[in-house]
Amino acid sequence: MKTTKTPDKIAVKALIFDMDGTMIDNMMIHHRAWQKKLKELGLEMTLDEVKRDIHGVNNEIIKRLFGDRFNAEEIAQIAWDKEAAYREIYADQITMLPGLQQFLDAAKALKIPMGIGTAAPKENAEFAVEALQLEPYFQTVVHSDMVDRGKPDPQVFEMVAARLQVDLKDCVIFEDSPTGAQAAANGKAQSVILNTTHTPDEFERISKIQHFMTDYKNIQLTKSDDGAFYLQF
Repeated sequence: MKTTKTPDKIAVKALIFDMDGTMIDNMMIHHRAWQKKLKELGLEMTLDEVKRDIHGVNNEIIKRLFGDRFNAEEIAQIAWDKEAAYREIYADQITMLPGLQQFLDAAKALKIPMGIGTAAPKENAEFAVEALQLEPYFQTVVHSDMVDRGKPDPQVFEMVAARLQVDLKDCVIFEDSPTGAQAAANGKAQSVILNTTHTPDEFERISKIQHFMTDYKNIQLTKSDDGAFYLQF
């Protein structure tokens, strides 16, 4: 981690949010769903191994773990089954991280551009946006079905920034995973890390990280008289 000292304030022109583990604390449900599905396929993994190794776009995960064992249709079905199980488990539990609702309300009032860039598939992204009534806050949502390259490639964030008509380097990206933080750094964007799933020491080699936090209770967005936006912690 390149910095552990939070700057007094960060200049920003747009906010980009990852979804899983960043806006909602759902990663353990994903981990358990993956662990169960992989066991069905003959691959036993501990939760720690799942947490360490299972990240990115579903198709890439399955290919990485199983090579050429499954064809494209089978891969799509495996991914669908896992995500359907996740949505069923999480439907009655989904909630925003503490302080996020208030932060989004304040950001919307200040009219800063905001978007979501997630490795989640279309169905999961739509599930969360609808359940949490997020649509009024975000000008765009880019999910895994819309990209060719998963994180740590910055493509998903580049697409969000382009849709917001802001240079990615002028955005602050909220993330929870080392892979996502590296994607932000690869796009030359600053990041703020939510420690819902990973500890700060897991980000040691990643640049552009400005702050670590467990929720949104102590973050504030301000707007100066000249129209510039600043994040303060």
